[in-house]
Amino acid sequence: MSSASVYVANRRPLSHTIRRSLLYFLTAILLVIVLFPVFHLVELSLKPARDAFVMPPNLIFAPVWDNYALVMTPKFLQPLGNSAVVSVATTVISLILGVPAAYALSRGHFRRDQALSLWTLSTRMAPPVAFGIPFFLIYKQLDWIDTLHGLVIVYLTFNLSLVIWMMRTFFDGIPTALEEAAYIDGASIIGTFWRVTLPLCAPGLATTAIFCFLMSWNDFFFSLILTRSEAVTGPVAIANFMNYETWEWGKISAAGTMIMLPVVLFSLAVRKYLITGLTAGAVKG
Repeated sequence: MSSASVYVANRRPLSHTIRRSLLYFLTAILLVIVLFPVFHLVELSLKPARDAFVMPPNLIFAPVWDNYALVMTPKFLQPLGNSAVVSVATTVISLILGVPAAYALSRGHFRRDQALSLWTLSTRMAPPVAFGIPFFLIYKQLDWIDTLHGLVIVYLTFNLSLVIWMMRTFFDGIPTALEEAAYIDGASIIGTFWRVTLPLCAPGLATTAIFCFLMSWNDFFFSLILTRSEAVTGPVAIANFMNYETWEWGKISAAGTMIMLPVVLFSLAVRKYLITGLTAGAVKG
């Protein structure tokens, strides 16, 4: 072996280590940038009001729980419960209605299937503000203003298209040979869908469910327009801590942390399926 070959062989691990270290360094910087608002929100919720915006900021302090105690009242807990009920109901109903529709579009052969898919996607193209006044006028006639089922129906209008488009991609990635084998063994269409196809789409179901839950949980616009007091959700309740006299930053931060926490815990619980679903959903078999 020549000296040049030995030199290249020795240099290759060093260059690989440098590239890997640089990648870790850039990833760490990106994580700091992305997670800094979350850290600042939690930090602000644990500080006394007098220390919230002191300069320079106090990074080392004794945490206090006064802000959480102040928001743990029916004025905020009821809207938080409304958010949970509406988000869970919307997610479940969206999956029940959207998953079979996505399977039909994936496996069926319609004359206008592409046009139908495009029409489904077009329901998400207009901004929500374009539907605010029509929904308000319709709900006023139906006496659905300030009702939980009214919010569920509104959220279904934009979650269904999300479920159909995401799940169709996952169904397209499952080979039809697996279903044909189940048919040969005597399984029905529903039995094959329930016992073969759906379990294989578990990562896709988890990913879709998380996105549906997030879309409903974080909604502010429709809840602000279509609710008054009884059906107010968490994001709108946070706005009540802002008034003309002062903005109660401690309460706002504590309420924001409480709204963020269930989503974080849910995402951590299904992180395995979430990562698999986000990577597998973009690949067709």
